[in-house]
Amino acid sequence: MLDVDIVGQLVPNPATMIVQLCSTLVLFLLIKKYLWPSIEGFLNSRKEKMQKDLRDSEEAKQLALKDRQLAQEELSKAGSKGKQIVEAATSQAEYEKQQILKQANQEAESLRLKAQEQIAQEKAAMVSQMQKEMVEIALLAAGKVLGSEKGEEIDQKAIDAFVKDATQNEQ
Repeated sequence: MLDVDIVGQLVPNPATMIVQLCSTLVLFLLIKKYLWPSIEGFLNSRKEKMQKDLRDSEEAKQLALKDRQLAQEELSKAGSKGKQIVEAATSQAEYEKQQILKQANQEAESLRLKAQEQIAQEKAAMVSQMQKEMVEIALLAAGKVLGSEKGEEIDQKAIDAFVKDATQNEQ
């Protein structure tokens, strides 16, 4: 069988242990003197970069919030401006509608007055024409009945006065 010293294998040799501790101390001191400043510089630069990135992201976040707030304000202004434009257009359209209706009513009234004047003129012309025809008929009738045309002017004046009185009584 094999003869193995388990306890000797588990417990290290004190001389080996001291040499290992000394070599570890030398490695530690060399690393501290030559490598640690560059490692520390690297870690500090990384820390500063991370802090700068955090500050930049916070600034970007604040800027984005400001931009968002400005955009919301602009949107609300645009909405109110749009409402004002619609209201102004509506009131302008209503005003123009009123003006068109007013103008149409004035034109209709003007046409109605012209038509009434024309009707009155035509009526007066017809009455005058009727009076003339009545006078002529009366003269012809009187001339045939009397057989003379001597007092034609006197008869004409008398008939004109009679017709005038008759038309005045009708109105």
